[in-house]
Formats: sequence, C-alpha cells, structure tokens
Amino acid sequence: MNSISSASPPKRIGTGTFVEDYLLYLLARASHVLSGEFHQQLRRRGVAVPVWRVLASLVGSKGETVTGLAEVCLLQQPTMTKLLDRMVRDELVVRSQDARDRRVVRVALTPKGESLAAELTQAAKQHEATVIARFPDMETTEVKAVLRSVLERETRRGAA
Repeated sequence: MNSISSASPPKRIGTGTFVEDYLLYLLARASHVLSGEFHQQLRRRGVAVPVWRVLASLVGSKGETVTGLAEVCLLQQPTMTKLLDRMVRDELVVRSQDARDRRVVRVALTPKGESLAAELTQAAKQHEATVIARFPDMETTEVKAVLRSVLERETRRGAA
C-alpha cells in the first residue's frame, strides 16, 4: 500500500498561496490523497470507485432510492442510473418498486453484492485504521463528529 508521501502534494504547498490555508481545498486535497490509496486497492480488485461507493452506501440498508444513492455517491442522477444498469447486469444490485410508493425505485444489494461489499468494507476499515495510526495525536472521533455536523447542517440548510 502506498503512503501519503507517494501522492506528491502540489508544488504550491509551502509557498504562502491562498489554497494553503483554504479549508475547502485542504479537506478536498486530504480526501483525494488518502482515498487514492484505497482506490488503488479497488483497482487491483477490478472494482471501480463509483461501484464501491454504491456498495458501501447499501451496506446495512434494505434499499435506497436512485436519487439518494446519487447524492451519497457524489454522482449525477443520469450517471447513477447508467452505473446501476451495469451493476444490475453484474448481479451486484437489484431494483424494485417501493412498497409504499410504486413510482419510487429502490436499489438493494444481491447476495453477490453483499459478499463483495463485505470484502471491500473490511478492506476499507483496514485502510482507515492504517491512516488513523499515522496520526496518533488526532482525535478521530471528534474529527468525524465535526464532519458529520457540517454535513448535517449544510444538508438541512440546502433543503430549506
């Protein structure tokens, strides 16, 4: 597995530029660098990142809407629909009508999808533990709580 140092930072770090202290850039860059390590593991297993995101989003769920999955997986709805078409073909997920509203389509894991998701989730947890171990002084629980709070507040604000 590659370390953080293998994904070289942009040359502007350390030059006093705007982005060096811009929270949104720092969050995005940190996510990109750290996620990139796990994405290499996915590629070795022949799994595309968007497929992983769908599988991970469905773990522990009885079914999610296409719109909900698109939002969680950071994809546009038409892109999500095409991805789900391939995942249905590959027998990783199934689509079904919602029991309460037949206009709503729900997506759930198949047994094959559950098996792959379980394997990848375990690998993701191991990767997360490796990353966390690099930062022994960081309060991971607090960082996650702050990020969840930001997402919750911004999601509510966006819905208002």
